Amino acid sequence: MRSYASLVLTERVSSFSGLKSSIIMERNKARSGPLHGPRRNDLRRVGVQAFEAIELFDYIEDVPLWMKDRDGRYRWVNLPFLLNYGVERRDEVIGQTDFDLSSPSLANQYRLDDAAVLKGTRILSRVELVGRFDHSARWCVTSKIPLHDAKGTVVGTAGITRPLKGRPRATDGAPLSPAIHFLSEHYAKAITNRQLAQLCNMSVRALERHFLATYRTSPHQYLRQLRVRMSCSGLVFSRKSLAVLASEVGFADQSHFAKAFRSCFGETPSAYRARYTRP
Repeated sequence: MRSYASLVLTERVSSFSGLKSSIIMERNKARSGPLHGPRRNDLRRVGVQAFEAIELFDYIEDVPLWMKDRDGRYRWVNLPFLLNYGVERRDEVIGQTDFDLSSPSLANQYRLDDAAVLKGTRILSRVELVGRFDHSARWCVTSKIPLHDAKGTVVGTAGITRPLKGRPRATDGAPLSPAIHFLSEHYAKAITNRQLAQLCNMSVRALERHFLATYRTSPHQYLRQLRVRMSCSGLVFSRKSLAVLASEVGFADQSHFAKAFRSCFGETPSAYRARYTRP
């Protein structure tokens, strides 16, 4: 039986035929040699189709990969990309743009990059900020290349990124930024509204008003949802028990974890893990 990831992947990539043959390579007639990546004929000798091999990118933890068309709309993303943005299903991302997922400042930078890549420029191992579901951004090492159809015409872009260890997360300078940064770094610990208010140099009541106006939720609910989403990577990429994961992300016990998870995703942690586990 084919896995969930494989079925979705085949559907999405097949519907974007212009990119199917260029998933992990690009035609670059001006260059040759092993340092510039495999040639199209080299991959054909293997006897497989590229969209079968790219499923492997679903199983590389914390390394988002994506493909976009010329209009900057996402046409395929891997599972770590979904986890980075706190999205449950690929079809929630397909057809969206950077402005739907990231802050305007980051989205504008990504679109400028896309414009350059569509002209043939390769962006390799550049350090940049990449947005996260917790309203912060991480310093990452990113590479982007143009994608071509069978005739050599540029039909889109592809990119891959990984977090740069040892660099602090960034926030956008808004009134709640100190609190968001603190929550993203210390979500597994006991945190009070008073602590967050002091970090933001405001009263507890003002903090609660800002959270409700900005995120449509209370600081407590924001922290609980953050803990749930932080558990997703462990559910997908590890075999840790639910009790261990619950403790690692800050829940008192497995029961509280399961209840919060169901409230956030509409299913149990075990069901979520099973959906992304290869049969």
